[in-house]
Amino acid sequence: MTKRGLIRELVSIAGRDAVVHRPEELLTYECDGYTLARATPDVVVHVGNAAHVQDIVKLCAREKIPFYPRGLGTGLSGGCTPVDSGQWSVVSDQPEAKHGTLANGGGVVIALNRLDKILEIDLRNRIAVVEPGVINLALTEAVQGDGYFFAPDPASQQACSIGGNIAENSGGPHCLKYGVTANHVLGVELVLPTGQVVQLGGKTEDAPGYDLVRLVIGSEGTLGIVTKAIVRLLRAPQGVRTMLAIFNAVRDAGQAVSDIIAAGIIPVALEMMDKLVVGAVEAAYGFGFPLDAEVVLIVELDGLEAGLDEGMRRAREICQNNRVREIRMARRVQERLLLWTSRKGAFGAIGRLSPSFCTQDGTVPRTRLPEALEKIAAIAEKHGVRIANVFHAGDGNLHPLILFDDRDEEQVRRVPGIGGEILQACVALGGTITGEHGIGSEKIEYMPLIFDEPDLSAMRELKRIFDPGGICNPGKVLPPELEAARA
Repeated sequence: MTKRGLIRELVSIAGRDAVVHRPEELLTYECDGYTLARATPDVVVHVGNAAHVQDIVKLCAREKIPFYPRGLGTGLSGGCTPVDSGQWSVVSDQPEAKHGTLANGGGVVIALNRLDKILEIDLRNRIAVVEPGVINLALTEAVQGDGYFFAPDPASQQACSIGGNIAENSGGPHCLKYGVTANHVLGVELVLPTGQVVQLGGKTEDAPGYDLVRLVIGSEGTLGIVTKAIVRLLRAPQGVRTMLAIFNAVRDAGQAVSDIIAAGIIPVALEMMDKLVVGAVEAAYGFGFPLDAEVVLIVELDGLEAGLDEGMRRAREICQNNRVREIRMARRVQERLLLWTSRKGAFGAIGRLSPSFCTQDGTVPRTRLPEALEKIAAIAEKHGVRIANVFHAGDGNLHPLILFDDRDEEQVRRVPGIGGEILQACVALGGTITGEHGIGSEKIEYMPLIFDEPDLSAMRELKRIFDPGGICNPGKVLPPELEAARA
C-alpha cells in the first residue's frame, strides 16, 4: 500500500482533521518523555471513538502495517515511539519499502487523547467507566466533591492519561499504601491486534476465568489497545498527617524508612529528594527547604482520625533515633499542598539544573536504598556527570535523573550506558530494572538481566497469541529472539 493510499483510507475512517502526515507535524510524535529514542511515524490518527480504533487496526492487520498506541506522550521509556526499521523488523511478509510506499519502521500512531470522556460514575458501587484519554487527576477532580478519589497518582497525574497508566501499570507517591494501577482496574474493553473487540473483567470483583485484565495492565500496549476501562474509586480518608524530615546523611534517612515499615506503620507515602533536587524545587516553588541538607524525607499517614497522631508520633520518634536534623509538620492544608506540589513538580524543576535529563527507574529492596544511592554516586563520579535523585523510598523505586546537555552529541551518546550501569547495580542489589515506567524500547537490552531465555520465549509466545502479525507496538518490552533459541 502506498502512503497516499493509507492516508486516504485513514481519512475515510476518522475524518480529514484527524489525520496528521506532514513531516513538520509528525515531529511532535517522534518520542515520548524518553527523548533519547526518536523515530518519526508515517502517519498519526487522532481517533474520535472506539469504532475508529477497531477500523484502523483492521486496516493495519490487513496491510501488515505496524501501529503504535499513544496516550498523552508522558511515558519515560519510549513506549509509544515508532521503532527504527534499521534495528527492528516487523513479523510480516511485506516486501521492503520502495519510494512512495510505507516503510516498516514508520507505521501508524493511533493517538487516543481525544477519547477523554468519563462515561459513568457510580458512587454507590464505587466505580467509574472512563475512556483511555481521561487525564488521571481529572477523575479525582470529578468525584472529590462527593468524598471519593482515584488512588493511582503518578507525579505526572496532571498530564498523564489513565490509558497510559494502564499500559505501564503506573504507581506514584501514594502507591505504598494504595497499590499500583492494577489494584484499581476491574475491567477493560480491548481492541486486539486483529481488530476484534473483547471485554475483559467487568464491574464486579473477581470475575471468573483467567485474569486477563492483569495480563493487559502493564503490557505496554503490546497486546492491544484499551478503549474503555472500569476503575475503582475509593473513599477519601478521614484525616491526613504530613511530615517533612530533614537529614544530613542519606544512610540515616534510608534506615528511618526501613525502621518505619518494620515498626508496622504503613504510611501512605515515603518520598525522598536529595540535595540537588531540593535546590531545584526550592528555587521553583519556595517551600522553604534547607539547601544544605543532604536529603529530605516526606512521611504521610492517612486514614481514620483515631490513631493518626499516635502513628505520626512513632514515625517522628523513629526519625529522631536515626539522627534526623529537623522535623517539620504540615499544619495547614495549603502547606501540605505546596509540599506535594514541590515533590510532584520535581522533574520539571530539574530544568533549572540542566538543559536535559534522562530519568531512570530501577527498584531495590528498601533495606538496600543507602547502598543503591552510594553506587549511583560512584557511577556519577566515574563518568563525570551529575545525577539527581528523587524517588519513592517506601517501595524502593528509584528515579535517578542523569543530567546532560542534548546539544552535546558526546554527552547524548554516553547517557544510555550510564543508565544501564544504574540498572545493573539495582539488579545486583536484589532489585529490578523498572518500578513503574516500563521497559519500552529503552530497557530491552537489560531484560536478560532478570529473565533467562526460556522466560523470554514464553513471553514471546504469549505476544504471538495476541498479536500473530507482530504489528502491535513492535520493538517494545521483549528483545529480539536469539537465532540460537529459534534453531
